[in-house]
Amino acid sequence: MTALWAFAAWVTLREGVNLLWVAQVDSSVVGPSEPLLVDLQRERRASVIRLGDSSLRTRKDLQVQRQQADRTMTAFEEAARADIVDWAVDEDGAKRLAEVFRRLDGIKTIRQSIDAGRISRIEASNAYADVIDSFYSMYGSMVTLDDKTAAKDARTLLALSRARELLAREDALLAGPLAEGRLSAEERAEFTQTVGAWSTLAEQAAADLPESERAAYDKLAQGPAFTRLHSLEKLLAESSGDIEIIPFDTEQWKTAAERALTDFNSMVLSAGDRVVDRAAPIAVGVIVRLALAGGLGLIAVVASIILSITTARALVAQLQKLRDAAHELSDERLPRVVERIGHGEEVDLAREVPPLDFGDDEIGQVGQAFNTMQRTAVSVAVEQAELRRSIRDILLSLARRTQGLVHRQLTVLDVMERRETDPEELKELFRLDHLAIRMRRNAENLIVLSGSSPARTWRRSVPMVDVVRGALAEVEDYTRVTLMPMRDVVLVGRAVGDVIHLLAELIENAVSFSPPYTDVQVSGQLVANGYVIEIEDRGLGMKPEDLDAANERIADPPEFRISGTARLGLYVVSRLAERHGIQVVLKSSPYGGTTVVVLLPQELVELDETPDPEEHEPTVTILPRRTTTATAVRPATRENVRTLKPARPMRLPEPEEPEQETPVTPAAPEFTPGGLPLRVPQANLAPALREEAPAATPEEDDDERSPEEIRAMMGSLQSGTRLGRTEAAKLIGDDQSGGDT
Repeated sequence: MTALWAFAAWVTLREGVNLLWVAQVDSSVVGPSEPLLVDLQRERRASVIRLGDSSLRTRKDLQVQRQQADRTMTAFEEAARADIVDWAVDEDGAKRLAEVFRRLDGIKTIRQSIDAGRISRIEASNAYADVIDSFYSMYGSMVTLDDKTAAKDARTLLALSRARELLAREDALLAGPLAEGRLSAEERAEFTQTVGAWSTLAEQAAADLPESERAAYDKLAQGPAFTRLHSLEKLLAESSGDIEIIPFDTEQWKTAAERALTDFNSMVLSAGDRVVDRAAPIAVGVIVRLALAGGLGLIAVVASIILSITTARALVAQLQKLRDAAHELSDERLPRVVERIGHGEEVDLAREVPPLDFGDDEIGQVGQAFNTMQRTAVSVAVEQAELRRSIRDILLSLARRTQGLVHRQLTVLDVMERRETDPEELKELFRLDHLAIRMRRNAENLIVLSGSSPARTWRRSVPMVDVVRGALAEVEDYTRVTLMPMRDVVLVGRAVGDVIHLLAELIENAVSFSPPYTDVQVSGQLVANGYVIEIEDRGLGMKPEDLDAANERIADPPEFRISGTARLGLYVVSRLAERHGIQVVLKSSPYGGTTVVVLLPQELVELDETPDPEEHEPTVTILPRRTTTATAVRPATRENVRTLKPARPMRLPEPEEPEQETPVTPAAPEFTPGGLPLRVPQANLAPALREEAPAATPEEDDDERSPEEIRAMMGSLQSGTRLGRTEAAKLIGDDQSGGDT
């Protein structure tokens, strides 16, 4: 691994060093030499003109150009003789650079010969050409880039620059004869050879240019500058060789030649800039390879030690990615899809639950196995959703059937109650009626669990006290409930059935989870946000975490599942409350039990515009209690439960002083353990009736009454009962038009 690293590092390092030296040669040698070449070409042209015209103006122009050439020559020699250049050029490049210095040193001799007139115009032009050719020879030895494309572009650019030099030489060859006014045969032949040489070299170099650069060259070659130059060259070539007169003047040639040289030089410089731009990524690549090769050896050596660790880490990373994707799918996407499927929504599984793709290796096979499990889970979720919907439909069907049967049972019980005259039998029938009402509530529970609405509806508003009484009628142990006075408010008809059901569930829950010797208190009052009903029991209460869980369950009811049979009452309450926007909150009672706060929104509650005057007086509500006497009060008949028109709570008047002549004084009322007064026969009987009643003697006994007297008493009782039911039926027809279905 060390040998491999050394080889790769040497190859890359050599490219980097070569690139560094090329950049150094370009900045120290090539760059400073370009303006020197231009100045030498201009000095050559001025020297040839001086040999053709020895006027003062030509001598002055030549002197100025020589001074400019000396300045650029000095700058070039300072840059090219730097020590760093010796490191940058190879042996061949050093020889070529030394040749350039030698040729530059001979310029003084050339100038002296020109000033003395010892050489002709052609010799002077060739002398300068030898100096300039040494530069191009040096350029050729320094174009040693490793990249073939960059090296080819550099050589092509060098050929174009050499073609420009030949064009400048052509201009210099003709400038002298134009200044003298005649062209010798030798100069004509040299001029013709130079024209052919630069045209041939330019075409060959252009053939190697890239497409973009070739388009620029073609545009230049077909442009007006080169067209004019070619026309003058052709005009001179077609003139007779024996005639020394040139067929155009100096200004025409100078204008055409200078414009052609300027355009050609601009094209060469632009091409050079683009070559540099194309070589920049190559240089960056060399630098990157150098950096990589420098660390590749270290990585290769260390890789032999930590190969197993890195491989394990790669596998662990892929497994972690699979784990994260699986967790996201199983914890977020899949439950959301299953929930939506459970609600009956249409789900695009390809978009919501996309399959995991981790390739075909072992980890990918694990992902494919997870995809299979995912498809199975989704299919099972679909089946479970269909099963739950089927079970809900079954529950709804059974509940509707049970509701119909209970309704028929209540009708039969009503008929039996109307016909029965025996108090004991009536008491039992009332108990059956109460059980049937509770059965109806259980049937409605099934309807709520199935996601439907119970069929009981009211069109008119119902007083709130009657709503609470209707809820009490559906509770088994209603005798333990104390109903406090309520304001004169009514509940809108559309919410009556659900509120009765909700209150019945909460009251029965309070009664069931409190000791039998305690009472449950129900009160209500208007608040800023609606109407509040508080149900308070004095049981053992609930733990804070249980209260929080129950409140959360009511506020955000979960999806009903067959397995979740615990606390179905809370689920029913949550669904009923959600239907009407009712807030139900459980909290600890200061008496140790639990208080349920039911907040009915304002849109469900209205003030009763025609309250009963008796409601404004202090009252004590007497709820029906089951007793063993024949005079037991019926807890709640089917009429006053379903129509919510039960008998108004009995109001106990203030005790009155008995008259002196009244022989019988009413006995003091007795009270139940819960604080409710017991009904005492004739305790509150009107005085007139009490006077008309026959006086009881110790000797008289009820058993000694005659059959006629007993028959008369029972007949009166039956007639009064029928009359009361008839009046109640009339009230029902006035207050309720729909009833329950």
